[in-house]
Amino acid sequence: MAGADRRQPARHSLPGGLVLSHLRTLIASLGVFYRTPFSSLMTSAVLGIALALPAGLYLILVNIQQLGAGWDGTARISLFIKRSVPDAEAAQLARRLRQWPEIAQVTFRTRAQALEEFRRHSGFAGALRALKENPLPAVIIIQPTRRHSEPRAIAALLERLRQLPLTARAQLDLQWVKRLFSIMEIGQRAVHVIAGLLALAVLLIIGNTIRLDIQNRRDEIIIAKLIGATDAFIRRPFLYGGLWYGLIGGALAWLMVEVAIGLLAGPVQRLATLYASQFSLTGLGLLPGLTLLGIAALLGLAGSWLAVRRHLSAIEPT
Repeated sequence: MAGADRRQPARHSLPGGLVLSHLRTLIASLGVFYRTPFSSLMTSAVLGIALALPAGLYLILVNIQQLGAGWDGTARISLFIKRSVPDAEAAQLARRLRQWPEIAQVTFRTRAQALEEFRRHSGFAGALRALKENPLPAVIIIQPTRRHSEPRAIAALLERLRQLPLTARAQLDLQWVKRLFSIMEIGQRAVHVIAGLLALAVLLIIGNTIRLDIQNRRDEIIIAKLIGATDAFIRRPFLYGGLWYGLIGGALAWLMVEVAIGLLAGPVQRLATLYASQFSLTGLGLLPGLTLLGIAALLGLAGSWLAVRRHLSAIEPT
């Protein structure tokens, strides 16, 4: 029998037989969830919480970036045209600026429109009527693309606009842009640090779970080695067990994040409506969700591999 068992891996050396053997082990490794459903579910829930925290922080950062892109205070350049330039020529410049790849949107206001807007919002309508001529220039309001809204890129665009012959003055407050991007950068760094720490926690949790499983099946492992089973054959179900822990933990994390977004979506929508904004929270979506599952599965596989590598070799028949 021992000789027959030793010949068994030879049949699995064929590609088809090896794939079939891995598939059987992959399905059979789910048996631990059937044998100990409560403890397995608790372990997966802990993993889900650990994975949901960085995923949720990432999603918060994405929504803040989208909110910042939709603010009325989005980085905009006010390009004041020389007063001697006719409105038709200024309008032609605005049409040319719309073709620039760095610019997402251009709004042109004639001198009369600028004066009317100033009259409505300044509170000096009476004083303006006493003026014999319009003192305001035509203005072109420029909104850069999202890619060119970073401080360095928008500063370069601002300098280029100042060099235009028709420009009297180009104005942009870069301080709030720099502050916004500094806050975003800090947020990204914080997400990376927290994600790294929680990924380490996931590795330790899965590694400890697989270690306990190895100890509980010590006698089974010894018997398998006595009848000729290789270390790779014995190692396989534990590796797939860690993979399942990671996948189920990742799925629970995805579910937790989507539930949290669903609970917050209504109040956020009502608050945005009060500010006349169309902003709404977005969930992870398909691609980020699948990425989360993939990372969770890799962490599960890595944690189980570390545990198996350290503890399985210590179990030998005596």
